[in-house]
Amino acid sequence: MGLLAQLSGTLINVAAVLIGTFIGLAVGGRLPERTQRTLLQTLSLVTLFIALDMAGSLNQVSAGAVPGVILALIGAAVGVVIGEALGIEEALTRLGDTLKRRFRGGGLFTEGFVAASLLFCIGPMTVIGGLQNGLTGDPSTYVLKSTLDGIAALALAGAYGIGVGFSALSVLLLQGGISLAAGSFAAGLLGGADPGVLKTNSYVLLLTGTGGLTIIGISWNLMLAGLGFEDRRVRVGSMLPALVAAPLFLWLAKLVQGL
Repeated sequence: MGLLAQLSGTLINVAAVLIGTFIGLAVGGRLPERTQRTLLQTLSLVTLFIALDMAGSLNQVSAGAVPGVILALIGAAVGVVIGEALGIEEALTRLGDTLKRRFRGGGLFTEGFVAASLLFCIGPMTVIGGLQNGLTGDPSTYVLKSTLDGIAALALAGAYGIGVGFSALSVLLLQGGISLAAGSFAAGLLGGADPGVLKTNSYVLLLTGTGGLTIIGISWNLMLAGLGFEDRRVRVGSMLPALVAAPLFLWLAKLVQGL
């Protein structure tokens, strides 16, 4: 399979984010501030709906008597401790500030870059789409994700500005990396590239549910931005290690029960 085939879905997603950002910049600046804030609030509610739907995946996971929500809670707690120790939130902010200075961005450039990067890169479609595209060349999951991300980019760009467009770099690096790294290892670990198989895999379900909890934090931040209280936002960046910690605890729980 050629490199272009493996990256086709990612490239479509990047294009959708850029196009959505361009339209948002062209239209958003002409909208009254009250309308922009209301759009952010609307986006936060839609994001909350998506997050709760994702978090519901935890009800389908268990390790013996240990329910998925407990595994996610432990993973989130450990992940936050690791995230704060590593200073992930600050690192994301520094990256956004660096891009802001280099490309002379203004206003809420960093906030837009961080919020959009997290929103576009956390979720089941990122993982499932990457494996599907990388293993089979089928970009269908990423095409659907591109539609959602393009609409979100349009709404975010109207409020945050051009920083949202630079989140396309995050999409390119993460989704492209997953697609290229898929290979035989991912197929053996998750039981194949069939989306139906992937969506019912316990590790993917736990990753999805934990990601949903993280996206609830993004929804909260969007609502605060819509209300003018950005200084009280959730430090979502520090929660990212939970996406690795939770599946790891599931593996350990299964290992202990198998002894």
